[in-house]
Amino acid sequence: MVLDLVVIALAIAVFPLSVTAFVLVLAARRGLWKGLAFVLAWLACFVAVIAAVLLTTGGKPPAPRSAPSTASTAVKLAVGMALVWYGVRRHRRGPRPRPAGGMMARLDRISLWEAAALGPLLQPWGLVAAGAATVVDADLSHASSFAALFGYCLLATSSLLAMEVYTAFAPDASRLRLGRLRVWLQTHQDQALVVLLLGVGLFLVARSIYQLTSGE
Repeated sequence: MVLDLVVIALAIAVFPLSVTAFVLVLAARRGLWKGLAFVLAWLACFVAVIAAVLLTTGGKPPAPRSAPSTASTAVKLAVGMALVWYGVRRHRRGPRPRPAGGMMARLDRISLWEAAALGPLLQPWGLVAAGAATVVDADLSHASSFAALFGYCLLATSSLLAMEVYTAFAPDASRLRLGRLRVWLQTHQDQALVVLLLGVGLFLVARSIYQLTSGE
């Protein structure tokens, strides 16, 4: 479970669309407060998803080869295949010109509440679903499971937290460096997204097939 959560959390943390949107939120007027609202809503959504899974399982992992265990692995397999399919599709389609008046261009004028709403909205929900299917294996009778779940939430939010703290303590330097990051992401967003989708998708497919065939 821990390895899967680490890989999924890292992919969520560096997901290009979420990171780009957050950089734009920070660059807005009162961006520090809007960024904080974004992060808190993002974390709250993560906790809610994990809590829902744990309430369903009772904090006890299903037995190997049982219907719930097989179903959770099948969900990860389906998500992995979908990520690979979409990654290949994006690669074949190639980079697309982005309209100047899209949602990203309007993020500098959003309100505090709209920034909070964007947190859950811009989460990569395919990866969140894969994480939820992995959390099914959490055993709350062991402290290590609590540590793994806490680390999962923290790691998945680490990039946003790092940018928020950097902006709070070094506003001038962060404005320059986050501006450079924004330019790089807007230029290489398609390539980065394809690499991420294919990498995580193939990992989930391989792990799921192994778990289904080995009975783990």
